[in-house]
Amino acid sequence: MLYALAGVVTFHTPHPGNMLQNPVLQRELLVNLRMPRAFGLLLTYQLLLAAMVYLAWPSSTLDLTQATTSNRQLVDLVFLGQFVLASLMAPSFTAGAISGEKERETYEMLLASPILPQAVVSGKLVAALTHLALLIFASLPIVMLCLPLGGVSFYEVVAAYVALIASVLAFGMISVACGSFFPRTSSALVVSYLVILPLALVGVLCWVAMSDYGETRFKLAVTVVPGLAIAIATVLFYIVSARMLYPSDMGSGGKEVVDLENENDNAVGLIIHRDKFPDRLFAPPIRDTLMPDGINPIYDKELRSEIFGQGTLMLRMAIQISMMLAMVLMAVCLFMYQTLAPWYFCYVVLFNVLVGPVFSAGSVTGERERQTLDLLLTTIITPWQILSGKLISGLRVSSVLTAFLLWPPFLAFIMPSGYWENWPSFLCYLTIFCLTCLTTATLALFCSTIHRKTSSSLITTYAVILLLYLAPPAVSLFAKEYFPDRFSETALQTMTVTSPFSANLNIPLNPENLTSHRGLITERYDYALEDFWHFGLYVGVTLLINAVLFGVMTWLFYNRWRVANDGPTRTPDPDPAAPPNLS
Repeated sequence: MLYALAGVVTFHTPHPGNMLQNPVLQRELLVNLRMPRAFGLLLTYQLLLAAMVYLAWPSSTLDLTQATTSNRQLVDLVFLGQFVLASLMAPSFTAGAISGEKERETYEMLLASPILPQAVVSGKLVAALTHLALLIFASLPIVMLCLPLGGVSFYEVVAAYVALIASVLAFGMISVACGSFFPRTSSALVVSYLVILPLALVGVLCWVAMSDYGETRFKLAVTVVPGLAIAIATVLFYIVSARMLYPSDMGSGGKEVVDLENENDNAVGLIIHRDKFPDRLFAPPIRDTLMPDGINPIYDKELRSEIFGQGTLMLRMAIQISMMLAMVLMAVCLFMYQTLAPWYFCYVVLFNVLVGPVFSAGSVTGERERQTLDLLLTTIITPWQILSGKLISGLRVSSVLTAFLLWPPFLAFIMPSGYWENWPSFLCYLTIFCLTCLTTATLALFCSTIHRKTSSSLITTYAVILLLYLAPPAVSLFAKEYFPDRFSETALQTMTVTSPFSANLNIPLNPENLTSHRGLITERYDYALEDFWHFGLYVGVTLLINAVLFGVMTWLFYNRWRVANDGPTRTPDPDPAAPPNLS
């Protein structure tokens, strides 16, 4: 009888290695695809692509017998837009696949289940990328509408989508791997972006550079790109599976134990000394004495314990990856081709956009998740102290980390290369850097105030930054390309006043002030205030945005979560001399 029951149970229980009956895949698909945001994202994605094709569709009479270069540009624009969006969305779907289990304290139960690690990793990866695959395949009918215009063959579209799907697979596996090494989704998300965005940038540049070599680009898209993507995904897949098969020391609730003293001893590469300069600027040592009077307790607590409670692996990875990229960009943009100096500052801004929200997006949601927000609001600490302490602590860390990338411009500035003659432009670049650090921290803190989960707050912050920083330049370039007669140059630049990238690129950097190939300055250039109108408008709009966000947060804390004690409905204090009311 026992053997019969065991046989029945074995028959009805899915094999842990069977992909078609993978319980992890089934559960993740049901949770992800049934969420309302899945349908909203699909609708928004389709509407944007349809609107772009509709606006770029030629208004004149079509001659289908002749190929047009504008159609090829349109198809390339649609494909590159999808590639960039997929590169940005892939980490948001997959970075929390394993780190989310750690945050929900279910990681140990998953490891203790009879499901094979390979089945867990494959189920998480496939389920996370299924939604993104739906977005990609749903865009095929819109792209196919461009084929009758000529200039692009069906096989080129197929090759582009093969390269896109292979790239998404590799990017998703990179994010899953990052999630297995970090205990928090925010840390995994940042490191994923730091690894994926350079690869995506190389892909975009190669695709654009080979636009005139259609046959070669087709062969590379269907052979080399899928091969590299499959190789990267396979290697990372087995690394993550082996890590789950032999996990590191785990604490209670599935939280990985981090020994801050032994972490630097086993660290490879950069070592952070929290008691030395300049490491103590962003990673001060844990306080072992009493807190002095007059200090903001929220700021001291956030800076010393909260941000670095899970170790410094994410900080070391962020610094090492960013500095390696900075050395390459420094040589190209600051010394070899000095007129490309604004692009280096765009890279500095991009790094802060990726890293800055991590240290502020969980400021308030973390209190909610730990169920300590009510306790915090009932203390004598004012909302101003709470908000300013959390804002300054996150801003200090993100700005110091980003400031490490400013040593190449200062090195180029003090060298006899002609940058001294462009000192107003460099002053504007530094101002944009400071405003970007402030805006990303304030926006992340605002999203943390209105959300209940840190992951939702972080994703919302990146989405709003995408709309403020990248969407306006994209709309301006699209309008300049397809509606050159409807908008003036001033109107196109005014569209981008919220973007620090456009602000950097619109600052005048006169090449005649820079050194020529002979090391001589050919001509002096006198700057005028009219040259900096876009910069001034950007500064005003950015300060207004930060003031509004901080004012709304303060109002919410005073009126929604905290009741003032000095209002007109305050209950009068009892008279100490009066007898007690025993009734």
